[in-house]
Amino acid sequence: MRPSATTQVDAPLHLEFDDNTLLPMLFGEHDRHLVRLEQKLGVSLVSRGNRLAISGPHSAAERARDALVFLYDRLRRGLSVDMGEVDAAVRLSGDDGTGASDLFGAEALAIRTRKRHIVPRTPNQMAYMKALRDHELVFGLGPAGTGKTYLAVAAAVQMLSAGRVDRIILSRPAVEAGERLGFLPGDLREKVDPYLRPLYDALHDMLPGEQVMKRLASGEIEIAPLAFMRGRTLANAFVILDEGQNTTPVQMKMFLTRLGENSRMVVTGDLSQIDLPSGARSGLHDALDALGRVDGICLVHFGAEDVVRHPLVAKIVTAYDAHEARRRGDSKPPRPR
Repeated sequence: MRPSATTQVDAPLHLEFDDNTLLPMLFGEHDRHLVRLEQKLGVSLVSRGNRLAISGPHSAAERARDALVFLYDRLRRGLSVDMGEVDAAVRLSGDDGTGASDLFGAEALAIRTRKRHIVPRTPNQMAYMKALRDHELVFGLGPAGTGKTYLAVAAAVQMLSAGRVDRIILSRPAVEAGERLGFLPGDLREKVDPYLRPLYDALHDMLPGEQVMKRLASGEIEIAPLAFMRGRTLANAFVILDEGQNTTPVQMKMFLTRLGENSRMVVTGDLSQIDLPSGARSGLHDALDALGRVDGICLVHFGAEDVVRHPLVAKIVTAYDAHEARRRGDSKPPRPR
């Protein structure tokens, strides 16, 4: 593929593709991928044979070119391209002149598991995946749908498969059950499983079902309520605490001090979704106040722009943020979390 451009600022950019068989997948059914790029970036894309002309403001045309080069490269390596990948390429192409490096830097951070080839889809996801790779304790903070837990589980599965840790431990506070846990039907596992189901779902997205069950049975993967962490030292493990905003300060301190030799720890949470009793202080909020300046700890903040679920989810998050700001009497727009 050979990109070229004239020196005139708003002259069209041109791409020529070497493998015509990949173009139906690159362009999408009824050219819907090209239409999405046009809508997102305000450009016009016209294809003739294996050539594509990109017209529009020069910076936007460059972003479209970089996104198409990145998506075409994915297809050449046997990976898929869907609408989510197109949206991710647009986000990562940036508008500050660093788009191409960000796009291919994202591929360098790819997490490969038995069932998934996972790359970051937003700049903040890039920062998060770098932190998961480089730091022993990471806090991932932000709204639902930003990939906080999903990417942490993916990193854990990759490290377990590579033999860099001996086990994965996934935990959540069962806040909704509270003191009523004993009144729920079934044995202990049946009582707490509904609160841990999102962690099971993430695991099954990374590994074949039989592998998940085998590793759960052997203890290589453990999913347990936060209360089960007390008194343990977690060495040679990748430990994830999900929904950290629903811990108390005592619980959070207990969890963080379980970190043992050759272990990684990730805490995820959304401070706008605290389910603790009214007036109770969140352990996640307390930890951020206490540990925000401690060397070796990395904090990554996500915002509505990082939501990678249905596009409507990002709008819902933004609307609730604005509603909360109005309720507080804050005339300024809410800050990205």
